[in-house]
Amino acid sequence: MAARTDIFAPDFQRRPYWWEAFEPPQPEDGLLPASTDVAIVGAGYAGICCALELRKAGIEAVVLERGRPGQGASTRSGGQVSGGVNVQKKALAAVGETAAQREDRLAARLRDAAESMTYVESLIQEHRIECGWHKTGRLTAMWVPAHHQSWQGRIGQLNACANAQARMLSRDELRGEIGSEIYYGAVLVGRAGHLHPALLYGGMLRAALQSGARVYGNTPVRRIERKHGHYAVVTPRGTVRAERVVIATNGYTGPNLAGLRRKVVPVTSHMIATEELSPDLAASLLPTNRAVSESRRVVNHYRLSPDGRRLLFGGRARFTPASEETTARLLYRAMIKRFPQLAGVRITHSWGGNVAMTLDSMPHIGGSEGLYYALGCNGSGVAMMSYLGHCVGRKIATNTREPINAFDQGEIPGHPFYFGNPWFLFAIGSWYQARDAYDYWRARHSSGNPTMTRRP
Repeated sequence: MAARTDIFAPDFQRRPYWWEAFEPPQPEDGLLPASTDVAIVGAGYAGICCALELRKAGIEAVVLERGRPGQGASTRSGGQVSGGVNVQKKALAAVGETAAQREDRLAARLRDAAESMTYVESLIQEHRIECGWHKTGRLTAMWVPAHHQSWQGRIGQLNACANAQARMLSRDELRGEIGSEIYYGAVLVGRAGHLHPALLYGGMLRAALQSGARVYGNTPVRRIERKHGHYAVVTPRGTVRAERVVIATNGYTGPNLAGLRRKVVPVTSHMIATEELSPDLAASLLPTNRAVSESRRVVNHYRLSPDGRRLLFGGRARFTPASEETTARLLYRAMIKRFPQLAGVRITHSWGGNVAMTLDSMPHIGGSEGLYYALGCNGSGVAMMSYLGHCVGRKIATNTREPINAFDQGEIPGHPFYFGNPWFLFAIGSWYQARDAYDYWRARHSSGNPTMTRRP
């Protein structure tokens, strides 16, 4: 197909492709309740799943969202689901920790990360959520040969602790999985898949409302004040008295939320959706319909749409604010480097959403004196944020002070020079992109393989 000068379809939209099936609902007007048992700040996966768990225990739950419920990352993500892969990849050693202690801690986190996927599957089944769930596995595509070698030492632990059903694929084996010659093999994680994130959220929201949770949009929280034996959650629409408060704002954490903005780094991830492809062309890209992520520092990820008719391609297109047209062009260029057969295919949707990174690269739940939080998806929001919200709800319902899981380990680490403004992302992101490009260039030239001629 000949390349076109304009990559945008006539009906191009600057909004998530997912919203064609479920768009975050417009909030209804009305008075806020004067009081509740638990006020939850943030109506994404974590906030809604927390409310669901509280209502199962007969505890009142009011969810406050500054915009439309679900308008953040919960209806904007790539929709990939796995349990444990990202936790293992990003685990860092703690200060003063022995090798044995680190292994024990990582094993516990892997087990609980695996539970996050189990939890999402149970929600889908229990509430009969039709969300295009394809449990077809996930490929981590190797950017350079050294990544393939390093992954070989991780497979045993991943399978033993997270039941990942993972195995290595050679470059020749990968040709049956991805219609691209750009990678040096892959890891196939069998216990993984992809779904429609907005339809999943819509099903969760419906279940929470039916359980008796109350969800209020257009209700930004200005501040949370500690009173005698309770909290006052102050909003432009009024103040809600709550016995306990949960902050579940993740990559959209504001400045007045218990200092937690200084503990998370919001990073915008961007995505594009292609126009509908011919069945043969779609099948040539991902014949086994698996989700794909890369082993690069600055990751690209992609999968087919739930109906198998489009490619949905994402990544960190820019580390500074940019228009949807700009990020679409950058992602389109990356997509064509991986799939030259898509040259000339046009883009129908371009959008972005914030993920929340933490300084130790781990998700966190915790809190004290009735003020709790669930933050830090680190790029694994569909399963992890849902699970963390559920766990915070269970922690409150059981009234325990003991850690509820391996991510309930005290305060989120901070840094004395970070105040919530990620001014450093451009420099770090640019450096990582340069390292990725250099590593690939060096691997390509050292391999002497004539097929590795395109610079991603």
